[in-house]
Amino acid sequence: MKVLLVSRIDNSDALAFTGEIRSVLTAAGCDVILDRDTASSSGRKGTALAGTDADVAIVVGGDGTILRTIQQINPPIPVLGVNWGGVGFLADLDPDGALAFIRTLPGGFSVEERMRISLFKDGACLGTALNEAMIVTTRPAKMLRIAISIDGVVAEQFRADGLLISTPTGSTAYAMSAGGPIVDPRVQGFLLVPLAPYMLSSRPHLISSERRLEIRLESDKKANLAVDGQQTFELERSSTIEVRRSDRPALFVDVKRNFFEKVDEKLRKL
Repeated sequence: MKVLLVSRIDNSDALAFTGEIRSVLTAAGCDVILDRDTASSSGRKGTALAGTDADVAIVVGGDGTILRTIQQINPPIPVLGVNWGGVGFLADLDPDGALAFIRTLPGGFSVEERMRISLFKDGACLGTALNEAMIVTTRPAKMLRIAISIDGVVAEQFRADGLLISTPTGSTAYAMSAGGPIVDPRVQGFLLVPLAPYMLSSRPHLISSERRLEIRLESDKKANLAVDGQQTFELERSSTIEVRRSDRPALFVDVKRNFFEKVDEKLRKL
């Protein structure tokens, strides 16, 4: 088995723990490689994430590190997250029990798929998100006028600071902080959460991913589209963004942990 290790590089303890994982897997006969940033922090030679031929990636870090890794790995491979950050909704293992589970990986593991969304403008794909895409004005304290079209029908028009277009996985991230519901990650749908809407009647929507969803800017203000907090695109006035379910879901190592049990445990830490 070939294992790719990725660590947050701003934390010496995380890097040291990544070294422990490397030793454990090497002793088990695995071919262990490091991504370039992790390797350079310890004076080693690493490999690019894009096009990696590893069978699985183990990421030691917070949700940001996991999102950045998934963004760069193409095509997707199964990812196992070890939480070395804040709440860490995307990391299924804590450091205390991580090594015991990691020792079982060479014997085989099952994989869980998580839906991602792809954002298109004028037929070109801007990016793909595991958590969410966010549309906000480029000028602080200014509101946007936004129209939501579903299957060619305008379903809602509203003014707000912005709009979150979230996956079920992302429902426990920014969308939850903005007042959206927690959504079972097995649901295939788009979660729309207006950010500080002018009218209280503008509520979150959960829409089937089988439907055609378009977001249209109707104000004369420029806006930015941020994808998983990793990429930012400037949108011109009157831009239309089409949202589609990606044909390449994110892949996670299934640690057989109940999603709602994990959510309950994580939220108790907040």
